[in-house]
Amino acid sequence: MQNLFDEVGSLDKRSCSEFGLTEDLLMEHAAQGIALYIKENFTQGAKLTIVCGCGNNGADGLALARLLHLYCNVTLYLTRTPSTQMAELQYKRIQNLNITESEVLLESDILVDAIVGTGFKGQLKPEMTALIEDMNSLNAFKIACDIPSGFVFNADITLTMGGLKKSLFCDKVKDLVGEIIVLDLGIHRDLYEIESNCKLLDEADLELPYRTQENTHKGSFGHLSIAHGEMRGASTMSALAATRFGCGLVTLITHDTNNSFHYSLMSATQLPKNTTALCCGMGLGNAFSQDDLETFFDNGLPLILDADIFYMPIILKLLERDALVLTPHPKEFISLLKLTSLADISIEELQTNRFTYVELFCDKYKNVTLLLKGANVIIAKEREIFVNPHGTAALAKGGSGDVLSGLIGSLLAQGYSPLNAAIHASLTHTKLAKNYTGTDFSLTPDDLIEEIGNL
Repeated sequence: MQNLFDEVGSLDKRSCSEFGLTEDLLMEHAAQGIALYIKENFTQGAKLTIVCGCGNNGADGLALARLLHLYCNVTLYLTRTPSTQMAELQYKRIQNLNITESEVLLESDILVDAIVGTGFKGQLKPEMTALIEDMNSLNAFKIACDIPSGFVFNADITLTMGGLKKSLFCDKVKDLVGEIIVLDLGIHRDLYEIESNCKLLDEADLELPYRTQENTHKGSFGHLSIAHGEMRGASTMSALAATRFGCGLVTLITHDTNNSFHYSLMSATQLPKNTTALCCGMGLGNAFSQDDLETFFDNGLPLILDADIFYMPIILKLLERDALVLTPHPKEFISLLKLTSLADISIEELQTNRFTYVELFCDKYKNVTLLLKGANVIIAKEREIFVNPHGTAALAKGGSGDVLSGLIGSLLAQGYSPLNAAIHASLTHTKLAKNYTGTDFSLTPDDLIEEIGNL
């Protein structure tokens, strides 16, 4: 896991106060890091255009020009006259180096965006947005300095300074940041960073439910009971995923005794007494009455809720449970926020401020583990937040979420805590999609379930 930060300005100040660095030294190391990346990946003489703003992000670009002017064919494009103390200093340092300045964008091998960084607030002016869109149209390898400016620049790679920023992992910017690499600023990240309550999950964090004891039986690995709703396929996919992911027993709870079931699954009209976890919501529809649901939930078992349940008033009572995982997609989360009187917002507002609304919800419902689906999955409980950035567009297919519910339910039934069940099931889910060898548009829930056996 890696730390994620709202801002790193305070970490920069700490580096200066505790380790004797200066703003100038921090900037030199930032520029050195970008220069090293370019030297390691491009041949000498490559055409490099650096587009610099008037602030400290632009100052990073000016320092980069100084470091590479004898290695690359460097052209500077200044959007405005340098205006901060560091930008003015870096511009002064290049005055006798004969670095070319241009008032038009030139075709280049490498294009560096150093217009604005994390300190920029508000909206870009229309002329700046137009400039960045022109930059996007160029046929060059595109590098963002710290962050893509205004999250309009479309980077192939973002070389971010000091530590990872939460803003780089919002869904709306996933297609803009490219690969993300953290550059040291004169001290190792372990010293630069402090502990954060927000973490980025690495693929290596995944822990699978391997069976380490031999003297066991099917009851040793939990019994998941799933509400078999109106859309039968959804809960069936969850059940098959749970079975495949190590759950000893899986039962579909149904009132339709004439329904045919997959041969590996059991069915019942009431909860089996040895049930160790519950799963409800996938394809639920109107198959269960209010009384049916109250009977289903009349226990203290660990519970995962998904899909249709987020539009039902009964969710307000269920939020009081201790061992509870919620897995809404954005539209479902908006409904949940409205039902709980926390917010009445649009999907656009949510997607722009996903962390804000996750924190708002978890601050009120401290017992709940929330998994907000998206391009970057957010998993949170109380003040702890985890981001899974490893999903792919292949998962944008009906039924993928039902498989995820089954994975989480399986781990809950096997005794995982709600938070750990959500984290490791989510990492498994994204790993299954990455392991699939077919085309990204052809992945089906059945493929995900089949891939579980190859982990």
